[in-house]
Amino acid sequence: MGERVNILAIETATPACAMALRTSDGAERELVVDDERHHTEALTPGIERLLLEAGLAARDLERIVVDRGPGLFTGLRVGVATAIGLALGAGAQLVTVTSLELLAAGAFSAGVRGTLVCAVDARRGELFVQSFELTESVRVLSDAAVTVPSALVATWGASGAAVTFSGDGALRYEAALGEVRSASRFDQRVPPPIEALRLGATREPETDVAPLYLREADAVANFSTRERPG
Repeated sequence: MGERVNILAIETATPACAMALRTSDGAERELVVDDERHHTEALTPGIERLLLEAGLAARDLERIVVDRGPGLFTGLRVGVATAIGLALGAGAQLVTVTSLELLAAGAFSAGVRGTLVCAVDARRGELFVQSFELTESVRVLSDAAVTVPSALVATWGASGAAVTFSGDGALRYEAALGEVRSASRFDQRVPPPIEALRLGATREPETDVAPLYLREADAVANFSTRERPG
């Protein structure tokens, strides 16, 4: 797909509710409207604000890009459902990106090079992680997975290889990950929706879009724990 279209990106994988818009003249706008997990209340007004600033209506959108995760269960549901609704209403193409590849793209755009481990806070003391190699481009080194901070410390501490940690998970577990002497950190709290515009601009449209959870929802896990025999 060419660049000269109106593209909206939706980001709800972390506590932040964010979005970005590229208009057909190439102008890009990015907006973080909330950082307190109020995705249901904040997403639609934020999109309306972004469109209003650009002089557009929802029907003018030609492509919707949504972060499908991994990330917060409720946020992903809200983001994906909103993206599907907007795409249907506007007759727009719908494509997806992942939270971890957005973090990698954001780090790359900022000049980070070498091995990068992107970490999204998964709650319950866990992290959603994926490794990348940043050279002339971004290359995936591993599949997205669920792990714990101590496992990352053990793996990278033992290897002694230079590595950069990034994402809200790296920030939350800064003290633990700081035990890896060969590690540095590149601060990113939100997978950047501006990068979703760029990654999603040329991807093939999708017809069956679903969130990437990697594990069951917190509510299901808590219920299972309560019901488990002692």
